Amino acid sequence: MNRFSDTASASPLANPLLLVMVLAAFTSVLNNSMVNVAIPTISSDLGVAPSSSGWVITAFSIVFATGVALYGRVSDSYSFRGTFLAGLVVFGAGSLTCALAPTFGFLVAGRAIQAAGAAAIPALAFGSVARLFAAGQRGVVFGTLSSAVGLGAATGPVIGGLGVSAFGWRVLFYGTLAVVCLLFIAAWRFLPDLNAERARQPHRFARLDLPGGLLLALGAAALLYGVTAANHAGLGAPLAWGTLVVSIVMIAGFALRIRSAAHPFVPPALFANLQFLSASGIALLSQAAFIGGGLFLTPLLLINELGLSAFKTGLVIAPGAFAVALLAPTIGRLSDKFGPRPVLGISLSCLLTGLLFMSAFAVGAAPWLVAVALVIASTGYAGVTSPAANAASKALSTRIAGVGFGIYQLFFFMGAGTGAAVFGTVLSARQRIGEAAVNPLYRGGDATAAYSDAYLVACVAVLFAMMLLIGLGRAEPAPVDPA
Repeated sequence: MNRFSDTASASPLANPLLLVMVLAAFTSVLNNSMVNVAIPTISSDLGVAPSSSGWVITAFSIVFATGVALYGRVSDSYSFRGTFLAGLVVFGAGSLTCALAPTFGFLVAGRAIQAAGAAAIPALAFGSVARLFAAGQRGVVFGTLSSAVGLGAATGPVIGGLGVSAFGWRVLFYGTLAVVCLLFIAAWRFLPDLNAERARQPHRFARLDLPGGLLLALGAAALLYGVTAANHAGLGAPLAWGTLVVSIVMIAGFALRIRSAAHPFVPPALFANLQFLSASGIALLSQAAFIGGGLFLTPLLLINELGLSAFKTGLVIAPGAFAVALLAPTIGRLSDKFGPRPVLGISLSCLLTGLLFMSAFAVGAAPWLVAVALVIASTGYAGVTSPAANAASKALSTRIAGVGFGIYQLFFFMGAGTGAAVFGTVLSARQRIGEAAVNPLYRGGDATAAYSDAYLVACVAVLFAMMLLIGLGRAEPAPVDPA
């Protein structure tokens, strides 16, 4: 471990651990973004109705979001390298299942298996930063990881479109499997075993608090499923509200469990730490606003209302994604130098400006104005991801960095999942009503007024995130340690 610590101290970007994690983060995002463009082809090839084809994405999202916290907790007690390698094996097995899937059901199952393995990547990548890098170096490292995420999101649609056009949709999963195999070799060679001394401690399994972890995972999964069901069938549908009730019961059970267990899944004090909660809330709300508002609504606007092809839509969206990839490391350095709060304040203001510009002027206008609005919003989003993670890391000790960042990443990905469903519901409701746009600055036609309102709701989410900046404070909080 000293070898890695010394490398990190000298030059964090030269650390082989970071190189492995950057490639892993890029692969996990690329895997999902390139599959999005293949859904129409998959639906046609496997004879699935368009309304059901979304489960290719939903199954992955639900398992992925709920798995990050579990992997983080396991990595605190068991071998960091072993946990990461196990995740890659499961990721690869899911990719092979998808590539060979004879039916749509097998494909959805394979996507769930993929997610069960890929969830190890964000949990362990961000958790390892808090363990191996000094506080003044974490911002640039988080920014580099965020840059890999942005690059994966930008190149995924292009690679996916080319692959599907030339070889069919199955080649995407064979390609993912090949990259995962390379990652496994690199991880075996370069990743340190951070818990060598804890691996010999007795009762490790009991200390995991598996019941607490399952309650959290099931509660989060039920919440995502319930919000998705409400988007499709309405909140009054028994499946929607019933699942949401189950979610509330599970999360309440988790809260009781961590207060009574001898070795709780996560220290209860973590949820009383204002620094951690504020950073996690900012991540959730900004992710919901940008992913749900910017990247979910925009393709619908461009294709359904402006009549653009999928390829041209990708060209409109790509500059914003590349902005995230280019700016994230630099903004991460600024959060190291000036602290997360001022950087987050400026970045959230930029994100708000981009979404407000979209709601007022870009909706219903020329595609190039949509691209400009996305670039502005993406610049702000690039300045949120790494400083928010940097702020959360200040509330975590090295002993709970894994589960702490697992919980943080759970907030992060829950924002993306719930944001798309919420803004989709707003869009559908406003389209049914057919009234003029709420935004007084909107000058577009009635056909796109509902999109203006949906983007305006995304602006409200950013305003709530800005209010949470108060909770970050000026002084660094004491790290939270397990009871």
